[in-house]
Amino acid sequence: MADVFENILGQPQVRDFLRACISQNRVSHAYLFTGPAGSNKTIAACAFAQAILCATGGQTFGEASCRTCDICDKVKRKKHPDVRLFSPEGASGYLVEQVRSITTDATLAPIRANKKIYILDRVDLLGVQAANAFLKTLEEPPEDVVLILLARTVDSVLPTIVSRCQVVPFRTIPDAEAAQLVVQNTGASLEQARFALAAANSSLEGAAAFLKSNERMAFRNRVFEILGQLYHADDWDIVGYARELVKLTQAPLDAVRAEQEQELAQNKDFLEKSALRQLEARHKRQLSAATMASLHQLMAIARSWLRDVLVICAQGDELVVNTDFLPTLRGVALDTNEARVTSALEVTAKIDAALTYNVSPETCIDVLLFAIRDILYGQTETLSYARLLQH
Repeated sequence: MADVFENILGQPQVRDFLRACISQNRVSHAYLFTGPAGSNKTIAACAFAQAILCATGGQTFGEASCRTCDICDKVKRKKHPDVRLFSPEGASGYLVEQVRSITTDATLAPIRANKKIYILDRVDLLGVQAANAFLKTLEEPPEDVVLILLARTVDSVLPTIVSRCQVVPFRTIPDAEAAQLVVQNTGASLEQARFALAAANSSLEGAAAFLKSNERMAFRNRVFEILGQLYHADDWDIVGYARELVKLTQAPLDAVRAEQEQELAQNKDFLEKSALRQLEARHKRQLSAATMASLHQLMAIARSWLRDVLVICAQGDELVVNTDFLPTLRGVALDTNEARVTSALEVTAKIDAALTYNVSPETCIDVLLFAIRDILYGQTETLSYARLLQH
């Protein structure tokens, strides 16, 4: 019988290691999962948390682990009160007060299980001050706490953090293998899997979610339509396109708000005012994170479009990912060249990075569309657009 670790696609060595930790009852207090975006670190962390808590409840693990009990269901849906997921809340990384809140919470007893699991994403964005606030908890956590930290590379994490964790490396999943895994787990076609992975920055989980959402698919199609019309667009057209894209990137927030309103309604009668304020503050951060995720997806879709134009310019039509837009892509390639597309890709990467540094979404989308139009079809230098993002 398959177990919970089967969901960690493309990482057989990680699966075996985590299974051994559970079956041999050798769960450490702190782990550092390292690997590129899309390597399934978050899925692995949640699966490990599910296994730890289910095992704590007396279930049998190994090849016949439980995946149907109430604990497993809540962890899988990210609703278990003793499994906490965190990501950086500051423009450039974790805030000191955010880390202090985590360490304070870690001293409290579990609510429903015998252990508490803390999953911290992007600890490569844990600065020195925030890390110092975290070190004591990381070095000597309460006996009922397990910390799972996620990062892109070991070298990007402060040595004081690395030395206190058991490092679990995740491999890069080749594009062809990743596409096959998406096909196997969603029933999508290979073509759909490839463009979904491109839109989800190579994340298997993100690609699966993308394919399930008619809204996201329509968003991707509209972005491609706008990019294909830039050759004939004047400045006012681009301003209008940018406004439209800003609205479209905000559309997924409606579902987040609805879920938050439900949570507030369920808790307002028994939570103290201070706790309600904390919950509202967390909701605000969640909305910011959802907005940022949607904007990054827009940038990923734009890069995918530009990448396809580039391979067509290089006579590599067979490498095109977004084959459903092949005629449009070929038309764009006729009006530009490899050097210009490469410059446009570089600017798009800079704009994507600028989002992390608190540049307004409206400015980033404006600059994105003007830059792609002017660089692909004019003589604009890349540097001029990079400078725009600094003001």
